[in-house]
Amino acid sequence: MFGSLELSTLQQLWWLIASVVGSLFLFLTFVQGGQTLLLTLAKNETEKKLIANSLGRKWELTFTTLVLFGGALFAAFPLFYATSFGGAYWVWMAILFTFIVQAVSYEYRSKPDNLLGTATYDWFLFINGSLGILLIGAAVGTFFTGSNFSLNDYNQVTWQHGLRGLEAAFNPFNVALGLFLVFVARILGAMYLTNNVDYQPLVSKTQKSALLNLLLCLPFLLYVLGSLVVMDGYGVDPATGVVSLVPGKYLANLTEMPLVALLLVAGLLLVIAGVALNAFRKCRCGIWYGGLGTVLVGLSVFSLAGYNNTAFYPSKFDLQASLTIHNASSSHYTLTAMSYVALAVPFVLAYIFYVWRAMDARKLSEADLADAELNKLY
Repeated sequence: MFGSLELSTLQQLWWLIASVVGSLFLFLTFVQGGQTLLLTLAKNETEKKLIANSLGRKWELTFTTLVLFGGALFAAFPLFYATSFGGAYWVWMAILFTFIVQAVSYEYRSKPDNLLGTATYDWFLFINGSLGILLIGAAVGTFFTGSNFSLNDYNQVTWQHGLRGLEAAFNPFNVALGLFLVFVARILGAMYLTNNVDYQPLVSKTQKSALLNLLLCLPFLLYVLGSLVVMDGYGVDPATGVVSLVPGKYLANLTEMPLVALLLVAGLLLVIAGVALNAFRKCRCGIWYGGLGTVLVGLSVFSLAGYNNTAFYPSKFDLQASLTIHNASSSHYTLTAMSYVALAVPFVLAYIFYVWRAMDARKLSEADLADAELNKLY
């Protein structure tokens, strides 16, 4: 079945698969967003415990999906993995560090007589939910703004900036995209807590928080969208493979791929609808509208970066070193074999859905905090 497909078709298929996984990760960052509410929303120990124990049931899903995203990119587009992780390693090390302190925090924050104290671990969770997501957004932003690398004839990477990827955090577009993702994560986190917690004083605050963070993210969203409309993009000549700067490339991608534009608009409207239902209709289902909307927005962003003869990992230093889904991919044999393995993904998703539903069958209440095992974990 997959073996009969052209290599170019398999390359586009695997960019789509990686984009879906990456977009699911963006949805699951409600855990990171919720963690930031520990310091900005919770006003007493009960509310902190409810937030920590609600999110503590799901934090591994976000980390696992991030690893799966990296694994999919490594297998399908190994040259991107080698270039980015081999050259811009300081930004990836910083991101990894924020996820390490997240894991440590959930393990130890409620342990009696822990060395650093609960407040310190809450700050670690805040760092993971703010700085970690900001850096991920900045890294994704380089899909559009470019990075400082060159490749020799053997595809060995030389990074041309001493900060080794951290320089991405000083680009206004990358920072705006990162801050947009931070506030979206907070929106999703607030709506998830509204759905998962049975404690009205906290729920009332999470409903207001989702609306506030939607308003805070709008300036960054407008800046990102405005920049995409006017910025030069990295186009690829399909006949020769030559990369060049193309004025209005990403605007052209939107007009030439109307489905992508539809996904972007529909995704943003679903996030807004989720917040409106959560804040004004007092509906606990807003997380599902917002979650689906986030996935659609993520798909549109990855599609803008990789499809329609666009370099998804462009080099500002050497345009011809820029990576596309065609020159960065694995062989036909590898992509074919991976495609058969990917047939198992729906069964994995079904298992995740089953476990999720089992964990959330009953909303977390103040009475549950008396459970010694629960407090021992988180």
